[in-house]
Amino acid sequence: MNTTVVQASSRGRNWFNALTQQFDLIETKIDSLLIADGQWAGQAIRVFAIVADEHNAYPRARQGEVGLLEGWSLAQAIDEVIQADQNQSEKRSILCIVDVPSQAYGRREEVLGIHQALAAAVDRYVTARLAGHPVISLLVGKSMSGAFLAHGYQANRILALKDQGVMVHAMGKESAARVTLRTVEELEALAAEILPMAYDIESYSTLGLLSGVLQVEDAEQPTLADVSTVKNAVLEAIQEIQQQGVVNLKHRLNGENRRASKQVRERLREQWA
Repeated sequence: MNTTVVQASSRGRNWFNALTQQFDLIETKIDSLLIADGQWAGQAIRVFAIVADEHNAYPRARQGEVGLLEGWSLAQAIDEVIQADQNQSEKRSILCIVDVPSQAYGRREEVLGIHQALAAAVDRYVTARLAGHPVISLLVGKSMSGAFLAHGYQANRILALKDQGVMVHAMGKESAARVTLRTVEELEALAAEILPMAYDIESYSTLGLLSGVLQVEDAEQPTLADVSTVKNAVLEAIQEIQQQGVVNLKHRLNGENRRASKQVRERLREQWA
C-alpha cells in the first residue's frame, strides 16, 4: 500500500528567519510558535509565526496547523505585549507571518475545545488592535480556514506575496470539491466565474481585504531584496495606521467587489434604526 507523505511548508520559518535578523528571540513553550522582538527604523516590532513541528504533541498539528497549543500560546504571547505596553504612548507593532494550511482537525482537538483555543487567539489580536497596536499580517504561503482566522485575519493591514503558492480560502481544494460534490477541475472552472471561490491571491485581492500585494524574487527563500521590499511595505503600513489612528476594519468594504456587502449593511441599518 502506497503512503503519500505530505511535505510541510517551510515558508513561514524561512521568512521569520529572514525578517528577524538581529532580533531577540523570545522563548516559547512550544516549537511550533516562533516569536522575536526587534526594531526596524526605530519602530519596535514583535514578530509571530506558526511553523511545522514534526514532534508536536498533537499529531494533527505537525504540518504547521494551528491547534490547541498554538491557539492558547498565541493568545498568551499577544496578551503579554498588550499588558507590557498598556501605559506606553506608542504601542509596539505586531507582525504576523502567515503560512498555515488549516486548523488542526481531530477528535482530541474537538473534545478539548479547539474552538476556544482559536477564539482566544482571535480575541487577543483584536484586543491588541483596538488598544492601538498596529497589527500587520504578511501572507507568505497558505492562509486557510480557521487557522487564518486565528492567526492573521484580524490585522489592521494584510499584505501578501504575489506568488502562486500564496492562497486564501475556507478550505483546501480537495475538501471543497468533496463538499460541493464536484471535481477539483470543476471547482476551478467555477472559481473563474465566482471570485470568492478562487484560491489565487490576485482574485482574493479584489475582495478588498488586502492592503498590498508584494512582488518578490523568491517566495520560498527570500533574498535580501525581498526582505527590503517587505520591510518597507510593513513600515509604510505601520506609519499609515499610526497617522490615521483608525483601529476598525471598515476599509475592507472598499474593494471593487464589496458593493453588495455595503448595500446589505446600509439596508440593515435602515431597518434597525
